[in-house]
Amino acid sequence: MKLNYKRTILIGLSFMSILAFWQFYDQVIPYLLESTFSLNTFSANAIMSIDNVLAIFMLPLFGAISDKTRTPLGKRTPYILFGTIASCVLLIVLGVFHQKVSFWGFFITLMALLVTMAVYRTPAVAYMPDVTEKPLRSKANAIINLVGYLGGIFSTVVMMFMLKSEKNAQGESVYSSDQSFMPVFIVISAFMLITVLIMVFTTNENKLLKETNIKDEETEDINKGKKMPKSVLKSLIFILMSVFFWFMSYNSVTTAFSRYCVNIWGVDLGTSSSYLLTATVAAIIAFVPLGFLSSKVGRKSTILIGVFLMTACLFAAIFITRQTPVMYLILGLIGIAWAAINVNSFPMVVEMSSGADVGKYTGIYYTFSMAAQITTPLLSGFIIDNLGLGYRALFPYAVIFAALSFVTMLFVKHGDSKPLPKKDLLESFDTED
Repeated sequence: MKLNYKRTILIGLSFMSILAFWQFYDQVIPYLLESTFSLNTFSANAIMSIDNVLAIFMLPLFGAISDKTRTPLGKRTPYILFGTIASCVLLIVLGVFHQKVSFWGFFITLMALLVTMAVYRTPAVAYMPDVTEKPLRSKANAIINLVGYLGGIFSTVVMMFMLKSEKNAQGESVYSSDQSFMPVFIVISAFMLITVLIMVFTTNENKLLKETNIKDEETEDINKGKKMPKSVLKSLIFILMSVFFWFMSYNSVTTAFSRYCVNIWGVDLGTSSSYLLTATVAAIIAFVPLGFLSSKVGRKSTILIGVFLMTACLFAAIFITRQTPVMYLILGLIGIAWAAINVNSFPMVVEMSSGADVGKYTGIYYTFSMAAQITTPLLSGFIIDNLGLGYRALFPYAVIFAALSFVTMLFVKHGDSKPLPKKDLLESFDTED
């Protein structure tokens, strides 16, 4: 049994498209809401959290619907293809409403765009395991994540080179009134569409399903329906609390970082994107070594190392009061720390379930991570705006929640079984036990 690398990379193009969009969304949309439409931080963060609210309901819904879909294109491909086309069209329309400075047109189009993105995210995730044998899914998942990250890097580079700023009277980097964001909307839309079209025209989902002959039905687990032991339940509760806390920490920074750079350091969106690019590249480089580390010292220890490193770096960032190359080092280390956490946390949750309940516990994991991503923009925005603490409160806020996740993670006693030796380091990207 051997993984088809070419096929896996091509399937991963849908992830590349998705991550290209979300990188653009997280960096540009909050800036436009505040600068063009004069929303305060709390209001902008409230709008930014809507995609996570939609995800809680729509991701499982369209995953289940696509399970039952049968078409000449397959069961996942129609949602990926037509969802991408609709999203690309709406993204262009969004750029038009921004040019016209029409808030309600911008807002309504943004809501429609978030719905179309939610329609095909789960089918895109499910495509790979549909056509990949179980023993090979960990390796395939690693490749797809690496391909996806390239999409995020593409969007970051586009923003760095296509958005130009100028110095104001105070010496701050700001965008001029005639700066057009429309070219960026167009380039991101084109990239999303092209990558998905390449996937559709180079892979035949129905043919792949026949070739791999993977059954839709999962084998029933002998432990199905049995009550979880109290000790395991306790570990599950604590790791889910940890998931909530570290997403509260990390996402507060990623959501508000572009505005932090503008307000505290006086630099533009392109510069803030270059800082975040450092974290992304560092995470990509660290994935395989961290997978090797977790196979040697265990998942829990690797996560604790990652959380400690992230907490220390966030604490150090509090004292960075101006633009400095040191911040590239800090964000690079945060990227490595975040990779250490994410490589291992989901497998730990899944390992506490029985084989027949993997989907159920996957849903629980994402419920906690999404809940944090909904809560943290609102809470951090309230602290920054309503309590009058300003953007200097961002990193202390992130430190508190990162430290809380370290404490709760100490109480996790299960889900840390060490994997068997692998032939390939890519297999350390285990997301299914």
